[in-house]
Amino acid sequence: MRADPLNVQIERLLQELTPQVLGSVVRRFRDFAAAEDAVQEAALAAAGQWSRDGLPENPRAWLTQVAFRRMVDQIRSDAARRLRESEAALEAAYQKEWAALDTAAQEDDTLALLFMCCHPSLTPASAIALTLRAVGGLTTAEIAHAFLVPEATMAQRISRAKQNIKNSGIPFEMPTAEERVPRLRSVLHTLYLIFNEGYTSSNGPDLRRGDLSYEAMRLTRMAHHLQAEDAEVAGLYALMLLTDARRPARTGPEGELIPLTQQDRTLWNRGQIAEGIALLSEALPRGSVGPYQLQAAIAAVHDEAASADETDWPQILALYDMLRRMSDNPMVRLNHAIAAAMVHGPNKGLELLDTLQTDVRLTNHHRLDAARAHLLERAGNHQAAIIHYRAAAGKTANLPERNYLLTQAARLSSEQRPSNG
Repeated sequence: MRADPLNVQIERLLQELTPQVLGSVVRRFRDFAAAEDAVQEAALAAAGQWSRDGLPENPRAWLTQVAFRRMVDQIRSDAARRLRESEAALEAAYQKEWAALDTAAQEDDTLALLFMCCHPSLTPASAIALTLRAVGGLTTAEIAHAFLVPEATMAQRISRAKQNIKNSGIPFEMPTAEERVPRLRSVLHTLYLIFNEGYTSSNGPDLRRGDLSYEAMRLTRMAHHLQAEDAEVAGLYALMLLTDARRPARTGPEGELIPLTQQDRTLWNRGQIAEGIALLSEALPRGSVGPYQLQAAIAAVHDEAASADETDWPQILALYDMLRRMSDNPMVRLNHAIAAAMVHGPNKGLELLDTLQTDVRLTNHHRLDAARAHLLERAGNHQAAIIHYRAAAGKTANLPERNYLLTQAARLSSEQRPSNG
C-alpha cells in the first residue's frame, strides 16, 4: 500500500523545519533540553492536525508558535525556577519574539545552534552526536550507524551531552571568530555525517534523503562564508558539491540504485562540478591539506573522468594513501582497499580487506561484505561472491541498496546455473 502523499509531505516538512524551529526556541528560552521537548511536542501536534486539516499557510510559523506556547506553559508550571519572571513579561517577550520571526533569523538560529552544540566543554564525540540529533534531525539509531556503535551507547552519549549543556549554562549565541576555531572541526564533522546520511540513507525505502543532504550543504555554505579563509571548510563544501553532482544519475526510474561505473555521466551536474573544483583549487595551495580536501580531490578525479574506464585510479590510490595516514576511520581503509584492487588487482584488495575483519566497528556493517563480494566477483570466485552479496543485503536497511545486492547475487547464481539443452 502506497503512503498517503500528504502524510509523506508532512513528514518531510517536519524533518526540514524542526531544527530551524528548535534554534528559535533555544535562542529565546536558553534551555536546550526543554526547548527540544517543546519542539517535539509541537511536531507531534502538527503531524496530527495537518494530516486532518491540511497544511497551514506558514508551517514554520505554526510550529514555532506552538513550541513557544509549550515553553511558556512549562515556565508557568515551574514557578520556583522562574520566580523572577512574571506572567506578563513572558507573554510580552513571546509576542515580541513572534513578531520578529523571519527566514534570515531562522537560518542564523540553525547555524548558532550548530555551534552551540559543538561547544568545547563537550567531548567531540558527544558534541557531534548531539548536533546530529538537534540540527540534523537524525534518530538515535541513524547516529549510532554513522558512528559504528550500538544504539544504546549512542543514547547514553546524547543524554549526557544534553545534561552537560544544561549544567554548564552554555549561551545560545553565535561565537566570535576566535571562539569558532576550537568548535569548527566538530561542526564540520557533524555536517559531513548529516550529508552522508542524506546522500545514502541508513534505512528506508529511498536511496537518499534529500532534506538532509540539502540542509548539510546549506549550512556548510554558511560556514564557508563565516570562515572563508579556512581550507578545510572549503574542502568540505567542495566535497559535497562534487558528490551531490552525481545525484541525478544515481537512481533509475523506479528508484533503483545505479552504481558509479554504470551511471550516465551526461546527467551529472556540470555546474556543481565546476564550482567544487574551483573551490578545491583555491583551497589546496593554502598550506596544510586536511581530510576533507583529500576526499574532495578523490571526488574530483571521479567527476573529471569521461567514463568509468578512464578513471585515474593510481591518483585515487595515492590520495587514499595520504588519507589513510590521517584517519583511523575503517571506511577510509575499506575504500583504500578498493582503490588498491583497481590498480593492483582484486587479490590485493581482498588481502587488505582481510585486515578489517577484526574491526568491531564493521562487524554489522554491510559495506565490508559488499566490497568483498565485488572483489571476489572480479577475481572469478563467484560462489563466494554470492555468499557475501547476500550477507551484505542482510545487513542494510536501505531498500534500494538491499535490492541491488540481492540482484547481484541472483545474477551470479543465474550465470552459474547450467542451461537446459
